[in-house]
Amino acid sequence: MNFQQLRSVREAARRGFNLTEVANALFTSQPGVSRQIRELEEELGIDIFERNGKRLTGLTEPGKEVLTIVERLLLEAENLQRAGETYSGTTTGTLSIAATHTQTRYVLPKAVQHFRSAFPHVRIALQQSAPEHIAEWVLSGKADIGIATEGLSRFDGLVSFPCYEWHHVIVVPDHHPLLSVKKVTLEDLAEHPLITYDVGFTGRSHIDDAFEKHHITPDIVLTAMDSDVIQQYVSMGLGIGIIASMAAEHLPKGLHPIPAGHLFATNVTRVAVRRGAFLREYAIDFIRQIAPKLKLEELAESVSWRR
Repeated sequence: MNFQQLRSVREAARRGFNLTEVANALFTSQPGVSRQIRELEEELGIDIFERNGKRLTGLTEPGKEVLTIVERLLLEAENLQRAGETYSGTTTGTLSIAATHTQTRYVLPKAVQHFRSAFPHVRIALQQSAPEHIAEWVLSGKADIGIATEGLSRFDGLVSFPCYEWHHVIVVPDHHPLLSVKKVTLEDLAEHPLITYDVGFTGRSHIDDAFEKHHITPDIVLTAMDSDVIQQYVSMGLGIGIIASMAAEHLPKGLHPIPAGHLFATNVTRVAVRRGAFLREYAIDFIRQIAPKLKLEELAESVSWRR
């Protein structure tokens, strides 16, 4: 039994049993992947995968249990390497952070600035994507830390903690009639074309829930992944925007914010790591920068690090 065999099994499950993709991910050949899997099956005396001819089609019942153990073994192997780096006093490396555009653009700069001062020899790799992809990257080890408002708490393999709360803000151009409304209602918003986030991004579910609860159908004419794009199209007069409050702190000239905390539920941005992972000192430092109220005892229940 060797780690290459274990990685072949893990990647086969992660990549929909497509051995071509597995081979690309592991920088080897498809026959090599097949051989690694078959040798492990022979050693264990069971079939890990179901097959249709030479093609893998799924996991057998024993294979599901084996995959759980394989995931744990590979995670511990990574933890062992990180522990060695930590106890040897090495303060170099790369901290990989996966986050949505809103977090990367408006929230993380101060934390990154602090981190660079505290750990000048550690490189930061920022990756931006949708919450479900962020979760997948953290689960796979592609990212050390994930930050998003939606989705991270739904994965059993992740442990997530609240960072901060925020509300949505309405954004309108100069001279818009809503600027003269003392307290904007959902009915007021429904009279105008709306521009906001894609489904699954930046608290969009709370926007939809609010309209649905009041049996109002909004005219959402355009959606985007990030606040900058929404602001651009509001400036062009295509509609009014609904964006995150942190994105509304520095609006371009000609745009104006209108409070919407009374219309939509409070949003909570969360930070997530792999359950059972060994975190380097600098990873802990970064997490505490973006989640200052998080107690180390809470984190210690699900991950480990050198105190």
